[in-house]
Parts: sequence; C-alpha cells; structure tokens
Amino acid sequence: MIRSHVIGCGSCLPGTILTNAELAARMDTSDEWIRTRTGIRQRHIAAPGEKTSDLAVAAATAAMKDAGATGSDIDLVICATTTPDETFPAVGTMIQSRIGMTKGAGFDVQAVCSGFIYALAVADNFIRCGQARTALVVGAETMSRLMDWNDRTTCVLFGDGAGAIVLSAGEGAGTPADRGVLNTRVFSDGRLHDLLYVDGGPSTTQTTGFLRMQGKEVFRHAVANIAAAIQASADAAGVSVAEIDWFVPHQANQRILDGTANRLHIDPARVVSTVAFHGNTSAASVPLALATAVADGRIKRGDLVLLEAMGGGLTWGAGLIRW
Repeated sequence: MIRSHVIGCGSCLPGTILTNAELAARMDTSDEWIRTRTGIRQRHIAAPGEKTSDLAVAAATAAMKDAGATGSDIDLVICATTTPDETFPAVGTMIQSRIGMTKGAGFDVQAVCSGFIYALAVADNFIRCGQARTALVVGAETMSRLMDWNDRTTCVLFGDGAGAIVLSAGEGAGTPADRGVLNTRVFSDGRLHDLLYVDGGPSTTQTTGFLRMQGKEVFRHAVANIAAAIQASADAAGVSVAEIDWFVPHQANQRILDGTANRLHIDPARVVSTVAFHGNTSAASVPLALATAVADGRIKRGDLVLLEAMGGGLTWGAGLIRW
C-alpha cells in the first residue's frame, strides 16, 4: 500500500520576542500569573508588514531544504491557517508561487488550532489516492493580528510562527511497522462555537474581529477530546498508547498538556512541550514543536510519533506517524 513518508521538516519564528514582563508593563498581569496558569514565558510577534505568507514560505523553504526537494518536486501545497494575508486568494497559492512550484495545486485548510492535523489528513489522503506524489503541508499564523490587547485572558496566550513538513509517497505493508503516516482522525462539534471564536468576518462585520474564548470550558473539552482522539488513532493503528514514543501536542497551555498526559498515563518526558517559548501559535504550533524535537534529536527514524490538537469550532484530531 501507499504510505506518506515524512522526508523533511522546517520552521520559522519572527525575530521579535514579547516576554511576560513586557506584557506586565502594559496591562494588569504578571509573569507569575501567566506562567502558573499557562506555562508560557514568551511569544514571537510578527513585525509590521511581516505576513503569514512570509512565515509560511520560510518554514516551507526550510522543510524543502531538509528534504532535499525543490519547487519542481512539489505537486501539492496545503496551508493550515486562520490568519491569511487576504480574504482570498489562499496562502497555499502564495507559497506555490514563491517556491517555484508550477504544477499541481495549492490551497488552505481552516480548522484553527487543529488546522495542521486536518491539513495532514487531506495531504495523506491525496497521496494514498495517487493524486499527489510529494506534498508540502504548512501551518502558519499571525495570531497577534487577532488579539484584543486589552483582554489579558487571551492576548497573553498567543504568538506567531510557522512550521512545515514534506510528505512523499512510499510503500508500506499495511502494518504499524510501516514508515510514514499510519492514520489520521479528525472530529468537530459545531454546537460549541461560542467557546472559542473570532467576533468578526467578511459576511458579518466586514472586519477581522478579535478572538474570544471561554477558557475554563475550552480546557475541560480539550483534555477529554484530545485524549479520545489519541486513543482513536492508536486503536486504528493497532498499537497501545504505551507503545508511542513521542507525543507532539498543540501548544495551547501546559496544563492541558499535563492533564491529557495524566488522563492517558503518559510519561510527561515523552510529551514535546514548546509552549513556554512560542505560546499558542494555533495551526503552527504542532509543526513548530515537531521541528524542534526533530532538530534536537529527540525524534529519530523509526520512532512512533503522535500529533494532536484542538481548536475553535470546536475541532480536534490526531495523526500517528512512524518516523
């Protein structure tokens, strides 16, 4: 059978770092208040004029270099983002143009913080069906542009960045020992819209709007839903959660990471956490954390890696990869 092999990984973070101490000088908060409730110490903020597509292209270029691929090798680009440069066209087409890709297709997927898992699922299915051979999957966000900087309950959480992987069609025997994407599982529940949303858009206010969140309720659903998605992915692959080497979660809140690990009896040392340094970068957070763990040598060839996320919608999902 066809499997989607991960052959490259890359990331990009804006140069400007905004620390908790700097936020405390602007509003009624403190480094201790932010750290104890979220685990976040700092976040990266895009510079004026620095767009989501700029971060996306930089991450994509790094992933392609890691893969030894050029634009002519890529026949599918999927960008997960909730902060596109413009209402249209898709950031995916902008990436396509700037990496020198002249065949195939580029488009966006919008599932907020779960976006990279959704994009991975779409790309994997394209490859499995034979409609693409080499796919570039990107998560890129400038979440700082959606912040109400007077709302300390939300603006302290988010940052900007991008991450990317290159997938290439390969062969597998259809067993958990195969290299590549073993499965993806995605879910949503539109009844939970009001827990996490942006209060604007083209067909409502004709403005971008600001992010609004009911933090306690999001936390409650996050731990339960993410744990269920992890279990569903493991079950579909025919492996136990205990057999998974590394868990790469959406970096929303350290307490969510800890709560999910505790619920499934996962050793916290097997959970990749970058939330202290990046904050919540929405669709970019999973590939950013993944790129970090690959670059520092934690994730090695043959490891079983579980990616998971939950975001507005509510959406959530998981993907299991044999690295």
